Amino acid sequence: MSEKDGFKLVANNKKAYHDYFIEDKYETGVALHGTEVKSLRMGKCSIKESFIRIENGEVFIYGMHISPYEKGNIFNKDPLRPKKLLMHKQEIRKLTGQIAEKGYTLVPLQVYFKNGRAKVEIGLARGKKLYDKRADIAKKDQKREAEKEFKIRNLG
Repeated sequence: MSEKDGFKLVANNKKAYHDYFIEDKYETGVALHGTEVKSLRMGKCSIKESFIRIENGEVFIYGMHISPYEKGNIFNKDPLRPKKLLMHKQEIRKLTGQIAEKGYTLVPLQVYFKNGRAKVEIGLARGKKLYDKRADIAKKDQKREAEKEFKIRNLG
């Protein structure tokens, strides 16, 4: 997808795919102030250290850093303030149940604009053990080696 389709990627969390098994994905809106939206449009956002919590039936994202907007002066908010994610009540209830009983966690996967609206894709995730991460790295290395051999064979 590209900007023509009404989709513009702002931030991606590649580390989440390395550290977790992503079981399910949800698209959520995010409640922002004006200067935060302008800063997001300029691509100034980081979700590397962020995490998601459900409190009192509401979903919040912590640690999502949106840099202050240069021309925002007094209207700028704290870059690390908790931001509310917008989801339907039944989705929140379902997630709360899964997190409580199966030991899942919620991680932000990407921040993007869809048809002019800021969205956060969150994943219902299960933590990987060290040996799972090693297996993934080995698989990636094997794939890279196979592509390299294929390229050499086709050129020669």
